[in-house]
Amino acid sequence: MKNETSTRPFLQKYGLLFATLAMAAIFLLPTPEGLTTGGHRMLGILVFAVLVWITECVSYPVSAAIIATLMIFCLGTSPDPSAPQKLIGTSKAVGMAFGGITSNGAILVGAALFLAAAMMHTGLDRRIALFILSKVGARTSRILAGMIFVGFILAFFVPSTTARVGCIVPIVLGIISAFNMKKDSRFAALLMVATVQAASIWNIGIKTAAAQNMVALGFIEKQLGASISWAEWFIAAAPYALIMSILLYFVCMKMLPPETREVAGGDATVREARAALGPMKAAEKKLLVISLALLFLWITEKTLHSIDTTTSTVLAVTLMLLPGIGIMSWKEAQSRISWGTLVLFGVGISMGSALLSTKAASWLASQLTITLGLEGLAVFLVFAILAAFLIVIHLGFASATAVASSMIPIMIAVLQGLGNDALNIVGITMVLQFVVSFGFILPVNSPQGILAFSTETFTARDCMKVGIPLTLLGYLLLLLFAKTWWHTLGIF
Repeated sequence: MKNETSTRPFLQKYGLLFATLAMAAIFLLPTPEGLTTGGHRMLGILVFAVLVWITECVSYPVSAAIIATLMIFCLGTSPDPSAPQKLIGTSKAVGMAFGGITSNGAILVGAALFLAAAMMHTGLDRRIALFILSKVGARTSRILAGMIFVGFILAFFVPSTTARVGCIVPIVLGIISAFNMKKDSRFAALLMVATVQAASIWNIGIKTAAAQNMVALGFIEKQLGASISWAEWFIAAAPYALIMSILLYFVCMKMLPPETREVAGGDATVREARAALGPMKAAEKKLLVISLALLFLWITEKTLHSIDTTTSTVLAVTLMLLPGIGIMSWKEAQSRISWGTLVLFGVGISMGSALLSTKAASWLASQLTITLGLEGLAVFLVFAILAAFLIVIHLGFASATAVASSMIPIMIAVLQGLGNDALNIVGITMVLQFVVSFGFILPVNSPQGILAFSTETFTARDCMKVGIPLTLLGYLLLLLFAKTWWHTLGIF
């Protein structure tokens, strides 16, 4: 048997070496005019991070640890811009490297991971999904619509894309098996691809549905001094996500038509799965009440009360962990939490903030503005070009959180560099964040895609057959919304 390391893709095997050499090469270049030493070094760290994330030569949590260490030493030994005769110092650099972990966004992501853990622990997510499927019938077209609708409903209650897809995947496999369909059938591919794509679509529609949204909100809060409520995000994004869900249905039916129009025994299969769950347990009822109350607090933020999304979510998690309520214990929760996601998130925000504070992002933005010819263009054209740029960039990443961490600070700097006082930078940054969730084309463009792909129910070609037209339609819909709905809301 060959050594596992020898079978690893070449770029993955040597990615860390290439990233280190690229960073060293940037460090050896003269510092660009108008850029601080710290900013110059942050450019090198950014290139290192992007190459590590694209090649996946180390896990994301490990990459976060490496990036944080590089920031501490490279920034700590850089001259302090406010007092050039002194160094920033490693003590201050530690705060810069890990400051993102204490941000509102990171705290919200941490709390959201606990919510997702509670859903999986109690099985409430599976009960909700099966309840919806029990109402759609056995026609393949209605089962497809049901799976898309499940993705929509769970996005309100399970603030983790991977957790949502992880809940739905066993249900899809169960349906395929019970219907005596082959794993490599078009029907299997249809349901699994639709499940992944629907999850990505509603990452756009709902602020709390995905960690990458918190990255953008963290930059908006720290760098632009603004906040976007759950309802404000929903009003802007949900109509777009709704139309995209409808488009997803028709694209899936066209590109992956099922072998049969109706599956015999479909209703009985779902009924049996629901019966196997048994009656609703006390923990599920308590979690449902807490989740609905939390959803109410999210929706009514800035209208009926001033409790922000992060605070209300932390409150909900505290209630779930209280001994008297007893939804789950800390020990039961911690085994289901992706702590690496939280570390990556916090360090990603720290890196983006350092890019902005050291002026590295603004320097990069000016280069990007010149390269893409953005100077002097109308806001709509700038948005169209930046959105297309983000879609192409995403093809190289397997994590939307990584895309947001590296690209959103640059997008903010580009918009600030346009020098238009009437420009709604906060709103346009939010819409550009919608584009960050465009991981439709390849299964490796998102963790949930990789999870579903491991079931061997569809091929990369199946994903592309749906993903390419969905991406093109989604991009055109972005431009249409920029001229209509988002213009009405004052974003454009």
